[in-house]
Amino acid sequence: MALRLRYSHRALRFNFPARTSRGALTEHVAWYLHLSDDAAGIEGIGEAAPLAGLSPDYRPNFETRLQRLCEEFNHLELAEVPANWLQLVEPEWPALRFGLETALLDYQRGGRHQLFDNAFSRGEAGVRINGLVWMGDAAFMQEQIRKKLADGYRCLKMKIGGIDFETELALLRSIRQVASPAELVLRVDANGAFALPDAQRKLEQLAEFALHSIEQPIKAGQWQSLAALCRTSPVPIALDEELIGVTDLGQQRMLLEQVQPAYVVLKPTLLGGLSAAGQWIAEATRRNIGWWMTSALESNVGLNAISQYTAEYPVGDFAQGLGTGQLYHNNVASPLQVAGGHLHYNPIASWEQPN
Repeated sequence: MALRLRYSHRALRFNFPARTSRGALTEHVAWYLHLSDDAAGIEGIGEAAPLAGLSPDYRPNFETRLQRLCEEFNHLELAEVPANWLQLVEPEWPALRFGLETALLDYQRGGRHQLFDNAFSRGEAGVRINGLVWMGDAAFMQEQIRKKLADGYRCLKMKIGGIDFETELALLRSIRQVASPAELVLRVDANGAFALPDAQRKLEQLAEFALHSIEQPIKAGQWQSLAALCRTSPVPIALDEELIGVTDLGQQRMLLEQVQPAYVVLKPTLLGGLSAAGQWIAEATRRNIGWWMTSALESNVGLNAISQYTAEYPVGDFAQGLGTGQLYHNNVASPLQVAGGHLHYNPIASWEQPN
């Protein structure tokens, strides 16, 4: 019996408008790749959910390309998972690559959503995550901060660049008044919102709060200016959007060597899959550049794959950006649970079929 590939989708609805400096999201469409073998009774599921405003493959013809992938795959009438699966999807379709890769991994592991065998997937250990504070008015952001601190988070990440900068500074000041750097790690994410002439001044103002890091202070594509900021910034700089679309190994090495950031932030949906993220990890590690993994608003299917892959590395107590599973009121029900600032997987809990 040949392997068969099909797809389905779900429109994920946010519990609140998720705002960044690029605008607000109220809905996010996730596409699911279902790889099955009826004779064996196994189905592996992967998620391809390109993100508006960021993903190279967020295009009107995404479903057309997805449909063509299924047709081409089924035409091959494969009896086993192909070793050369990457050749089936071009690099400019990173979310689709991530979806196919994780569907194949899930199938190979018996279609049980346990893509890797580690302490996390066995339910023996959680992964520390940062609490994400979304943009909004001051009252909305303060409410999120209070709740995250009450829930036991020891690392908060605040989106900045979408409201008045002085208000954002006041919010950070209010956090530090109740939680010192020894008690709480603070990260901020500007999503490229700072204008280049203002960036150094704003970074110096942010340094008052002993921040762990700032993600992408200026827009991507300005390597020389970014490198200069990395040399002078009193706040360690992490690259995020800067990595998107840089799929050539030589270009990746050139970017890291020229810019020399403190960290890279890895989102497999935007980079082309887990193996693509692993390549960035290897190159960053060789240059003593830190890293952490982050979900990109996937449903629990994609979040689960990223979390289990992250647990393959010795991340220890270093907070990962894997807390987006609670954003939707119609997420795929799963064994993923958040407690005490950690993400856990309960292997005996059940999964909902995404379609």
